[in-house]
Amino acid sequence: MGQGLWRVARNQQLQQEYGEHWDAGPGLDGDPQDLGMEMGANPGQAPPSPMVGDLPPHQHCQGADIYQLLRARRGKEQQGFIDLEMLPPELSITILSYLNATDLCLASCVWQDLGHDEYLWQGLCKSTWGHCSIYNRRLPYGFSYRRLYMMLDEGSLTFNANHQEGISYFMSKGILVDHPKELAKFIFCTRTLNWKMLRVYLDERRDVLDELVTLHNFSNQFLPNALRDFFRHIHAPEERGEYLETLITKFSHRFCACNPVLVRDVGLSPDAVYVLCYSLILLSIDLTSPHVKNKMSKREFIRNTRHAAQNISEDFVGHLYDNIYLIGHVAA
Repeated sequence: MGQGLWRVARNQQLQQEYGEHWDAGPGLDGDPQDLGMEMGANPGQAPPSPMVGDLPPHQHCQGADIYQLLRARRGKEQQGFIDLEMLPPELSITILSYLNATDLCLASCVWQDLGHDEYLWQGLCKSTWGHCSIYNRRLPYGFSYRRLYMMLDEGSLTFNANHQEGISYFMSKGILVDHPKELAKFIFCTRTLNWKMLRVYLDERRDVLDELVTLHNFSNQFLPNALRDFFRHIHAPEERGEYLETLITKFSHRFCACNPVLVRDVGLSPDAVYVLCYSLILLSIDLTSPHVKNKMSKREFIRNTRHAAQNISEDFVGHLYDNIYLIGHVAA
């Protein structure tokens, strides 16, 4: 059920172990003098300090502070899992964001008060699906973000199986409106959609693809890094074809529009960026593929690239090679 629940369960286990050790040990009332008598110390002497080797492994690095903390927790009314309501809201949202919808339902059975916190469910919705058309509407009386979370999760699973049915589901529930800009914002801010289905959908809806490209801001970004950011949201096809050419063409125009100073100083143009993008993709394959034995050298890359884009300086092309060599593939 995620790392958050595992850590809470582990803390509860430590609480029980320490409680048994200190409450059921030699001195039942916790009196140090009684403890010393049990360990063979003379009356009036301080009890001997336990050696590190005599302690259980999990007690070697804990100390009295952990003991006091666990004793304080043990006196609380909640005897099950530690109540996440005792934590800051930001920390609770972070812990629960690692869970899927099924695990969240189970968690809400343990932390019932927190499970009915609408602000918590609102945060979980917007942290996973950053933009939905329904967020900008006047919500009706009795609206539940918990119910919305379940519908968003159901819609995402449906989209990952069939992109057309998934988008239809979102629209039928009033979560999205059929407008290219709204659909593009939803895709741009969502991290649960299957990239293969997303690629097929964008290939069919070029109007949504156009709006999605305009959401990227490549200002002051180095060309390979901007291309990585672009392919992180819009995954490149596995084979070269018309769709890949369309993506690179749209990226080239957007990159030049975001960097007018670079276009003027370096002499870039959409056509030049188009050539450089293909060169970067081919270089990425050459340097990262285990099937290519003879890797392209920096000198060869500069010569081949400047042959296709003569206005680009040798230093700029050399920096492109260094970026791929040090960071890796632009479309991985």
